[in-house]
Amino acid sequence: MDFKQLRYFHEIARLGSFTRAAETLYVAQPAVSVAIRKLEAELELTLFHRHDRKVTLTDEGARLLPHAQRILQAVSDAQLEMQELKGLTQGKVRVGIPGMLGSYYFPPILMAFRHRHPNLSLQVVEGGTWQLQQMLESGELDLAVIVRDFVPPELEARTFQREEMRVVVAQDHRFAQQACISLSDFFSEELVMFRPGYFHRKIIDRLAEEAGVTPNIGFETNLLPLIKSIIKQGFGISTLLSMVVKEDADLIDLPFAQPVWLDLCIAWRREGYLSRANRAFVDFLLEQNPA
Repeated sequence: MDFKQLRYFHEIARLGSFTRAAETLYVAQPAVSVAIRKLEAELELTLFHRHDRKVTLTDEGARLLPHAQRILQAVSDAQLEMQELKGLTQGKVRVGIPGMLGSYYFPPILMAFRHRHPNLSLQVVEGGTWQLQQMLESGELDLAVIVRDFVPPELEARTFQREEMRVVVAQDHRFAQQACISLSDFFSEELVMFRPGYFHRKIIDRLAEEAGVTPNIGFETNLLPLIKSIIKQGFGISTLLSMVVKEDADLIDLPFAQPVWLDLCIAWRREGYLSRANRAFVDFLLEQNPA
C-alpha cells in the first residue's frame, strides 16, 4: 500500500467514478484502474462495487476510507510545514463562515487582514455550522467559525466574540412594544427560519425542545434579505443576531425573557497543522476583540 494508491482510492470514493477521479488527478484512467487493482490484490480485498455508471465502496472499502483520509491529510500537513521551514513567504487561509456573520461581521475583518498581510490569499466559504464542521474535519477548510456549544472534541477552538440572539418583528407587530419575549410567546407565532444545519436553526430547535413545543415554521430560507422582507410584511417573526438588524429601521429586535447568548469561536483540527498564514488569521481575529 503506497501513497499514490491511497490518493487514487480516496478520489474514486469521493467522486464515485474512475474516470472523474483520473481527470481530477490529471492522470490516465487506465493508470488509476491498474493502481486500484494492485491495491486490492495486495490487500486481498475488493474495495469497490463496479456498476455501469457509478462506483460505490464495499464494506471493506468503507473501512479503509477514514484511514486513507487521515494519511493523506497528515502528508499534506507535513508538506506544508516543511515548506514553511524553507521560508515560505506566501500562504493561503481557507476559512468557513456562517452566512449571517459573513454578511455583517466579517467583511471589515477580512479587508483589514488583507491590508496587514497583502501577500496572503483568502478563500472564504459560506455554509451552515454542520457543513463547515465537516469540511474542516475532512481538510477542505483550515479554519471555521462555529458556535461554542457545537464544537466537537476533534476540533480546537478559541472564542472571539459574544453575540445575543434577538427576537425580530415588524414595527406594527403585537410584540413590538414589549420589553422582552418569552419562549412560549415566541413559539406561538409563525416563524421564518434558516434551514437545518445552520447555527441559527440549531439554537431554535434546542430552545423548542427545552420548551416542549414544535415550532410553527412557515418559511425556510438561508437568504437574509428574504427573511427580513418576510418579517417586515408581517408573514412571520424570527430570531437573528443584533448586528443584522441594528441599522434596519423597519424591524424591531427584542431580547428573550431569558437572554440567549452565543459564544462565537474560530476552530481548526486539533491534530492538524496550523500554518503560519492561518495562525496569523487566528491571532488577528482574536486581536479585534481581546478578552
